[in-house]
Amino acid sequence: MALSPMDVTRLAAVDTARAARMLSEVRSARLSGRPAPVAARPVIEQSWDRMLRSGVDPDHDFRSGLLSREEVQRRRETSALRHVLPVLREGLLSVADVTHQIMVVADDEGRVLWREGSPRVLRKADGLGFELGADWREDVVGTNGVGTPAVARRPVQVFAAEHFVRSHATWTCAGAPITDPRDGRLLGVVDVSGPLETMHPATLAWVDSVAKLAEARLRERHQRSLERLRAVAAPVLARLGGRALVVDRDGWTAAVTGMPYTERVALPKSPAGGPNWLPAIGPCTVEPLDEGWLLRAAQEPVPGGAARILLDLRQPRRWSVQVQGSAGPWTRELSPRHAELLYLLAVHRGGRSAAGLAEDMFGDPARTVTVRAEMSRVRRYLGAYLEHRPYRFCEDAEVEVLLPEDPRDLLPHSTAPAVAKRRTASVPAP
Repeated sequence: MALSPMDVTRLAAVDTARAARMLSEVRSARLSGRPAPVAARPVIEQSWDRMLRSGVDPDHDFRSGLLSREEVQRRRETSALRHVLPVLREGLLSVADVTHQIMVVADDEGRVLWREGSPRVLRKADGLGFELGADWREDVVGTNGVGTPAVARRPVQVFAAEHFVRSHATWTCAGAPITDPRDGRLLGVVDVSGPLETMHPATLAWVDSVAKLAEARLRERHQRSLERLRAVAAPVLARLGGRALVVDRDGWTAAVTGMPYTERVALPKSPAGGPNWLPAIGPCTVEPLDEGWLLRAAQEPVPGGAARILLDLRQPRRWSVQVQGSAGPWTRELSPRHAELLYLLAVHRGGRSAAGLAEDMFGDPARTVTVRAEMSRVRRYLGAYLEHRPYRFCEDAEVEVLLPEDPRDLLPHSTAPAVAKRRTASVPAP
């Protein structure tokens, strides 16, 4: 009787060689189109399917050029991950050294920025091209513990021949994405890797827990920065009349006066002082204030004119919405959940009720509380262009959606039934 994928994972912990042989047979069968003796785990099967469609060579190791030392250093200095390196080191390195593994931290583009651990294992990693500055995106080097978690947006363990490229089958790795807790944007991936004999089924949960701790530290860091800005903003707002608020450089509100509290304001990509128009406020004046901006609402009504909304879903893990209004264009990167919701509203221009969106997202029309909470967050930056009862884009807004060339690459992280249905609707039958 064929083993289930979970049985294979357990087998690897007690008989590494047998598990590796079995997975090699599974991989060979998948590539040749023959029935496999064991089912590949769904997350691995989905990754292999992406690799076959994208043309990654399973038998030849492809390595893109390494980043220069100067570029690696530049990315380190600008990455938010630098703030949580102590957390990652404390949580992972001591155990990784004992178990003869290494810790690898890559940015949102799959580039290896930090790599520490056992010197012997680091030398083995060099032989695989797992070096500083290397590109380990899934569509470059195949299924792996850095690129696959970035696409799947979930922790993934990749053992032996679960790696799509043959030369990586001597390796085991477990990686977890680290996202910006403010907006869900992918910051990078932390991975623990080593030779096959270092595999343990608990490694993935361990790495994921440390990644979540890093996200919690980032959240605490953001709250402290808002508190510092709030202390500066309080006396300024006390002297003003009318409506005003102070936000940080990313638009998060530190203090407000004369108007309802808004958690976040969508700012232009490169805001400048002077007259402006912002979705949450309307016409206003923008003034720099410490590490943020003072936004003073004007008294004039918002100028008329239809808006053009461009929803860009072409990239596997970077989705955005661009609004071209009367005050000029602005763009916002979307979290996975907001990308799903806006896509569903774009294809249902007549609108969807909360129950309808809950059915689309979860297959359960009763989950309206979750939908309303998420739509409330969406309306904070797109409120001028969205209506509710039902939720929909404004009638006079021109909405365009940019989709990936292959419909199967539409929001690959999404498990929403309505999205999954649209991923397969345009795929021709074999």
